[in-house]
Amino acid sequence: MMKLYLDPGHGGSDPGAQGNGMDEKTVNLDIARRIRNILNQDYKNVHVRMSRTYDRTKSLSARTTEANNWGADYYLSIHCNSFNGSARGYEDFIHSSLSDSSTTAAYQDTIHPEIIKVNQLQNRGQKKANFHVLRETTMSALLTENGFIDNAQDAALIKDASWRQTVAQGHVNGLAQAFNLKKQEDPKQLYVIIAGSFQSKKNSKDRVNYLQSKGIEAFADAVTISGEQWYRVQAGAFSKKENAEAQLKRVRDAGINDAYIIHG
Repeated sequence: MMKLYLDPGHGGSDPGAQGNGMDEKTVNLDIARRIRNILNQDYKNVHVRMSRTYDRTKSLSARTTEANNWGADYYLSIHCNSFNGSARGYEDFIHSSLSDSSTTAAYQDTIHPEIIKVNQLQNRGQKKANFHVLRETTMSALLTENGFIDNAQDAALIKDASWRQTVAQGHVNGLAQAFNLKKQEDPKQLYVIIAGSFQSKKNSKDRVNYLQSKGIEAFADAVTISGEQWYRVQAGAFSKKENAEAQLKRVRDAGINDAYIIHG
């Protein structure tokens, strides 16, 4: 069993980088969720734990302590960049104390090209830095910077849900190679709880906030239906139908009568 600690950077009172109408914390969480979902659905013998599954504040030390105590095999931190509006591209980091022949560097050598293959971003290279999450983790760790949120060209990609899905798949492809992950013979059927669809982004955010106030994890995903953009609120995805039905009951008990289950 490979244990991945997946860390969407920033969150809550810390928005991270900001630009072109976006907060980094939101993008990081979306990409991380997609990585988790792909791994859970398509691969066997991998256990994913996320530092946060919704928009909340969590200290860097809390994240690394949790990963260390859990005994994670790998720490993957998801970020976006910002600089001066003109910088562009993708880069990733391992800790500055590590040699190019270290195990952590070998993982970076495997994962980096898989992400670059698909992300349509300028390749800024494989780098090293003294970031907390790279320094304080007892396992190998990588931090990815998925484009510059304050650059108009990168931001146009970052805003696109299909691009974020592709970037998540690139991360997964790299992880699968680095850790020799095996695909499910028959990928799991997921039962996804939909707790409302809205043409207004604000209305979808209001629904997400309401569900989270009731202790139900939720997020809004942009989808195109009959040529129009909608914001669909998801409140969980389950491989077992009975678990999905139990979650659907929770959502309906919270007053969302129009919630239903789809096959993901």
